[in-house]
Amino acid sequence: MDDGQQQHPDGNGSTAAVETAERPGTATAPLLEFDNVDTYYGSLHILKDVSFYVSPGEIVALLGSNGAGKTTTMKTILGIVKPRKGTVTYAEQVLNDRATRQIVAMGIAPVPEGRRIFPKLTVADNLTMGAWTRKDRDVRQDADRVYELFPRLAERRNQLAGTMSGGEQQMLAIGRALMARPKLMIMDEPSMGLSPILVDLVFDTIVEINKQGTTIFMVEQNAFMALQIANRGYVLQTGQVVLADSAANLLASDTVRKAYLGES
Repeated sequence: MDDGQQQHPDGNGSTAAVETAERPGTATAPLLEFDNVDTYYGSLHILKDVSFYVSPGEIVALLGSNGAGKTTTMKTILGIVKPRKGTVTYAEQVLNDRATRQIVAMGIAPVPEGRRIFPKLTVADNLTMGAWTRKDRDVRQDADRVYELFPRLAERRNQLAGTMSGGEQQMLAIGRALMARPKLMIMDEPSMGLSPILVDLVFDTIVEINKQGTTIFMVEQNAFMALQIANRGYVLQTGQVVLADSAANLLASDTVRKAYLGES
């Protein structure tokens, strides 16, 4: 077994590799890295010695059931919750003591759980709000890119965002994040509450965004869809990374198939 890996039982008497946040064997440093991170809410210990990395150009999925610590991971990246131990690094800069505003301005764009669009603003105004960290004022080209990805938003550009369907609001949340021209997009449950057709559309769009140069780190309960498009994945269980591997290997794992794909 390679030096940057541990093993945990996978429930079938065998073991599955769990990668630490050691950097991959290339000259390219990770874009995002957790190194032995502990995060608390008051006295409640949520993330426990969590390590992972996301390399430039990847799609990486963080899987886990409700209460595993996935959303806390996102909040820790964004500085909403500060780690008590360990280091969060983005583009080789430590994020631990940075404010959320600073972190977003560095090139990390969140697509939050529940969308959190501005319901009383139009679609066009929501997209403009997504560019607030940019110093340039010409965002028309970026809005056109969003409308090309999501023609439905183009049709509704003057509609109040709060009157749209849940699927349309999710499109808008993704489009708003793109307006910041992020290097890294972090997505919290992008498929939540969507019909199967819209889930397919959203995941196809994530792949297209990645092809256009944006690195993706996503938290997702729909393990099958996430691993279909991801390069690698991590499984979080009660605040600890218990599995880490290529997406293909995780899809083939008995543990993942039983726990997250509903197979017996």
